[in-house]
Amino acid sequence: MTGGAGADPVGRALLRAVRETGASAGGLYLLADDEPVLRLTVMSGLPAPFLEPWSRVALAAPVPVAVATREQRLVWAGGRQQLARDFPRIAVAVPYDFSLAAAPVGEGAGTRGALLLLWPAGHPPRLSADERRAVEASSGRLAGLLGDGPRPAGSAPPSDEPRVLPAPPARTVGPDEAQAAADYLERLPGGCCALDLDGRITLVTTGAAELLGEPETRLIGSRPWEILPWLRDPAFEDRYRAAVISRRPMPFTACRPPDRWLTFRLFPDGRGLSVWISPSDKDYGPVEPYPVPTEVVPARAGQIYHVLHLAAALTEAVGVQDIVDLVADQIVPAFGAQGMIMYAAEAGRLRTIGHRGYPAEAVATFEGVALGAANSPAVHALATGDPSFFTSPAEMERDYPGLPQLTGKAARAVLPLIVSGRPVGCCILSYTQPRTFSQEERQVLTSLAGLIAQALDRARLFDTKQQLAHDLQAALLPHGLPPVPGFAVAARYLPSTRGMDIGGDFYDLIRLGEDSIAAVIGDVQGHNAAAAAFMGQARTAVRAYATAGASPAEVLARTNRLLGDLDRDLFTSCLYVHIDLRTRRACLAGAGHPPPLLRHPDRHTTVLHVPPGLLLGVEPEARYTATEITLPPESVLALYTDGLVETPGVDPERSVNDLARRLNDAPPVGPERLADALLEYRQDDADRQDDVALMLLAALPAGPMTPV
Repeated sequence: MTGGAGADPVGRALLRAVRETGASAGGLYLLADDEPVLRLTVMSGLPAPFLEPWSRVALAAPVPVAVATREQRLVWAGGRQQLARDFPRIAVAVPYDFSLAAAPVGEGAGTRGALLLLWPAGHPPRLSADERRAVEASSGRLAGLLGDGPRPAGSAPPSDEPRVLPAPPARTVGPDEAQAAADYLERLPGGCCALDLDGRITLVTTGAAELLGEPETRLIGSRPWEILPWLRDPAFEDRYRAAVISRRPMPFTACRPPDRWLTFRLFPDGRGLSVWISPSDKDYGPVEPYPVPTEVVPARAGQIYHVLHLAAALTEAVGVQDIVDLVADQIVPAFGAQGMIMYAAEAGRLRTIGHRGYPAEAVATFEGVALGAANSPAVHALATGDPSFFTSPAEMERDYPGLPQLTGKAARAVLPLIVSGRPVGCCILSYTQPRTFSQEERQVLTSLAGLIAQALDRARLFDTKQQLAHDLQAALLPHGLPPVPGFAVAARYLPSTRGMDIGGDFYDLIRLGEDSIAAVIGDVQGHNAAAAAFMGQARTAVRAYATAGASPAEVLARTNRLLGDLDRDLFTSCLYVHIDLRTRRACLAGAGHPPPLLRHPDRHTTVLHVPPGLLLGVEPEARYTATEITLPPESVLALYTDGLVETPGVDPERSVNDLARRLNDAPPVGPERLADALLEYRQDDADRQDDVALMLLAALPAGPMTPV
């Protein structure tokens, strides 16, 4: 969709941003109103298909505009190497030399989206101070125009397709000068033609038409690689794309059958490309005529890179829901579909794992359909292994009566998802209007189905492992905490974000009688099934010795000897607290565990000194000592594992003091809300490398001690 900036203030602001920053292209992404997605709304300097893989960007995606919006910072990638390192998905899909910046538009809750700017090849590896100021000023102007209220007067309404703003002309000429320019071009040796940014021929000289072997009337308005069979190799279109993005001249040589070799030189700018065509000074000999398209048509360069982009995205997807979201958010709009439904093949039946744009009754109709049924296009595709393409309601009605009316869809692509001959599911893309699928599109969709199948198979295995780990972790941790007279207690556990969702952090609260309890927290080395099993043994041993009446130091000593006999390759830290409910006296013993924190009634928080002791399982004859404190009414005792405080490169003592400050500054709320507040910054950490366990024991105000 194209259109000038005209009276549109947002469009004018984008063109000004491109001009003042020295960029070659720019685009504005805005957050959707109803989903965490950024949509490309207006752009300049590039054809819309170039950014088609990123016309919709999930806010959580590892893409510059999403990172800029999410993290509220300017993102810069200066050239191919930095792009490949920081944003490999972009580098795979756009393998050309350019630099980019993405800046948030708006701040905090008022963020509206992001400004994207591209610079041609040869830009220095860093933004200059003037360029940075210009980028920030441009994003600020756009934020001011968009604001929080209604759309600015004169601005274009939202659209599913981005508006493409043409660059202003280099100069305006009259008829006489235009004729002189045409005469000049005709006198040049060889031939010349002009392409717009979309690659369509807008001017062709007589010499160029003769060299290309086609009349001018057929060439004008066409793309060379579409009208000339001998230029259909994707490599030739790739040179055009490289020239537009890098803004560098690009030459290539091609053979017009049978043996006429021609050299093409492309000279790009923000309005299009000038092409000089001349006979090649080298004779590479005759070549086979390019085959007339029949069953197989080579994919276009843009389609190849689009598939590479989606393939890279699929490799980043982890679970089944990630695959479903990726297909819905990127593949569906990329192919212009209005609906999607994905099935997994399980136990001889189809199970719906995700859908968009389908009525509930249509989804329910095919839920659980047996793979031996004959009334489902998905079942047929899995049985034959071949994709099916229905271009009209009449075609679907012929093979599956009633399906068009039930689904409300007029066309569909039914893609079987098969891995090593084994059906894993089916993906259906559907359209509300009749649609013809070209051979190229069918090939791309079929290739994409293979990639989705591999990713889905891998994701289902991951989800199965995650569920197993979750169930094991849940079985090893307490299902609930017993009520404690005079105290309110809260506990939390967060798994690491790496590897299996299973770890060695544990906690427990043990009633030892009417007047005493024991609180335990520990951290086993490792994040695997062996660590989980060791954790279960440690927790059981502590509970057994505690209920037998051992003192805190003796509980740790006996547990240490037992664990040393079980497995000398694993060890665990532990903090054991015995609390007398009548006197509120607490006796603490530690085995290499981070020190507990005590928030006093006046909310002043201190780090308690507990004799550290050796880790359990290291030295069988290790001895442990205990220390005593008082828990006055309205005080809070915090026990935690190092996953809550450890930060790479930060001194552990400083991290503990930082946690003490957060507890000190937290509002006077109950332990449940207080635990959530302390964990808030860790819950949002996408790269949490260790488990986190936390237990808070809040002494209630003085008065009758009743169970809480």
